[in-house]
Amino acid sequence: MQAGKQVLCNVGFVAVVVMMNLSILSAQSAIEEVHVQPRAQSAKPDVPGVLAQGATAIIRKSVELVLVPVTVMDESNRIITGLEQGNFQLYENKQAQPIKHFWKEDAPVSVGIVLDVSGSMDTKIERARDAVVAMLTASNPQDEFFLMTFANRPTLVQDFTPNVDDIRGHLLFTKPKGSTSLIDAIVMAISHMRSARYQRKALVIISDGGDNRSRYTEKEVKSLIKEADVLVYSIGVFDTEFRTKEERLGPELLATISGLTGASAYTLDNPKHLPVVAEHIANELRNQYMLGYSPEESRRDGKWRKINVKLALPRGLQALRVQARSGYYGPAQ
Repeated sequence: MQAGKQVLCNVGFVAVVVMMNLSILSAQSAIEEVHVQPRAQSAKPDVPGVLAQGATAIIRKSVELVLVPVTVMDESNRIITGLEQGNFQLYENKQAQPIKHFWKEDAPVSVGIVLDVSGSMDTKIERARDAVVAMLTASNPQDEFFLMTFANRPTLVQDFTPNVDDIRGHLLFTKPKGSTSLIDAIVMAISHMRSARYQRKALVIISDGGDNRSRYTEKEVKSLIKEADVLVYSIGVFDTEFRTKEERLGPELLATISGLTGASAYTLDNPKHLPVVAEHIANELRNQYMLGYSPEESRRDGKWRKINVKLALPRGLQALRVQARSGYYGPAQ
């Protein structure tokens, strides 16, 4: 291995089937963390709490500065840490942008847990509860959380709290029944992020099927997500046989939604893998790089600006994968 790089692997977790960025990877993969050591250097009114469309702009925290959270993994889905600013290249609308700010720290996150409690979750709810607990345990102690469940309609069970025991207590009373209002739950959860304490925000969706109840449409939720500065992770636990068209489209729906935000989407065929994947998501959030840049052509046209993040690594280093948001809307005026 060149340029003084070393790769250190921790003990691997159980293999799971992973779906990333709109494509399903059928190969088995171990979820663990890899450290690359750097070289020494001198909304609609009938759904409560829904935002009016376009009320929030994604990524952009000011007109001059764009912040892009980035996760780097290897082919086995292991998290890569220890990269330097020079290892990243950033483009907006195919134009290279100088990275003016670069940091990696375990900063606290505002996290919304969106849990499917529809009738089809009856045989999976115990493992789903275990998954939420595993994520809470692995998260930054300063993180805050809210818990939202959904069946016939979404319900905010626990508002933002830094006390993970508040979330655990509510999990004991989740009883699966009813249909699946997945899209309405995502819309309501994104809206609730308005009251988040921290700048970094993420949703974690745990569900076992496609939507068959929501008032909102897939097109509407995609539009809202593109407007919101929120990472949307998803864990889908799907049966081997789909009884309805909605169930068949479930994996693609979750992958598309997560892919728009630059977050991971996992699809499992066995609920016993839920806890290890949820723990892995907590580790992803604690090991992100933040890239900041000021667009060289800052036009107030309100148009979508595509973002592309690439890696510049020494030859001979293993292939790595970058996850980052696909773009943002520029200021209108």
